[in-house]
Amino acid sequence: MDAPERDDTRDAILDCLGSFPDRPDPAVETVSVAADDGFERRLLEYAVEPDERIRAYLLVPDDIDGTRPGILAVHPHAGEFDVGKSDPAGLSETEPYHYGAELCRRGYVVCCPDLLAFEDRRPSEREQAAGTAPTGADYEKFVAMDRLLRGSSLQTKYLSDLVATLDVLAAHDLVASEALGAIGHSLGGQEAAWLSWFDDRIDAAVVSSGVARLAAVQREQITHNFALYVPALLTVGDLDDVLADVAPSSLLVTHGTDDRIFPPESVRDLADIVSEAYADAGAPKQFETLFFEGGHEFPAEVRESAYDWLDQQLER
Repeated sequence: MDAPERDDTRDAILDCLGSFPDRPDPAVETVSVAADDGFERRLLEYAVEPDERIRAYLLVPDDIDGTRPGILAVHPHAGEFDVGKSDPAGLSETEPYHYGAELCRRGYVVCCPDLLAFEDRRPSEREQAAGTAPTGADYEKFVAMDRLLRGSSLQTKYLSDLVATLDVLAAHDLVASEALGAIGHSLGGQEAAWLSWFDDRIDAAVVSSGVARLAAVQREQITHNFALYVPALLTVGDLDDVLADVAPSSLLVTHGTDDRIFPPESVRDLADIVSEAYADAGAPKQFETLFFEGGHEFPAEVRESAYDWLDQQLER
């Protein structure tokens, strides 16, 4: 696909995403600070819409001197709505999802936000107890359908909030704003992919088990998180078009050969298309794939390879 065609596809995908919320000045506040092994965990609160403030963990290495590359670490889904930012921030029981804390110990400043419907972004305990608001997957469905009714989508909301979070991270005085990355597993990988497409401040993104050609997902009748369903997307393109347009920014896709959620052969097909787009953009070495024997997971040896790759891309 040449540049004019790619521009047309990008505009068409933006039309599919629909309207984006207004983003005010984030007006960041520090809620609390706690020490952990090798880093400090700061709970931040900031605005993502004029009437909506959210929370994220900012992880800062103990030995920081000057500025460091910044990483936005997006949590997975796993149907665990009570856990969001706590996964990558190292506070959950699921160690393979602690990639934010692990990267911080390697010297990065890392921000771990909640996506809408997770952890602090769910109805209050009082509302849940009173039965006055939906909970869990029902709440995720509600917020997704609400955005469709208003000419938007849950993916659009996620993107808008992540851009606001990237604003917070990039503006921090300990972050080298010219060296920004994103990482995520599953839903988090999906969001790292979309964010790297949408915001060219992302220099390098790690997408763990978070993408495939949606045509294949639909053909196999695999249901997914609600943000995956961008209205009319398959009438103008597919996720390979999204990832192809990330070029020439660095992109690493990791995937298990037995992943039952994103069909591996479809991921290979997607990778072939994206690889060709990177070659056309004069950046063939900036796109890499790492297929491993395993399922829908982010195992230790794969995470270590991903971290080494980020070190190289962001010159750590």
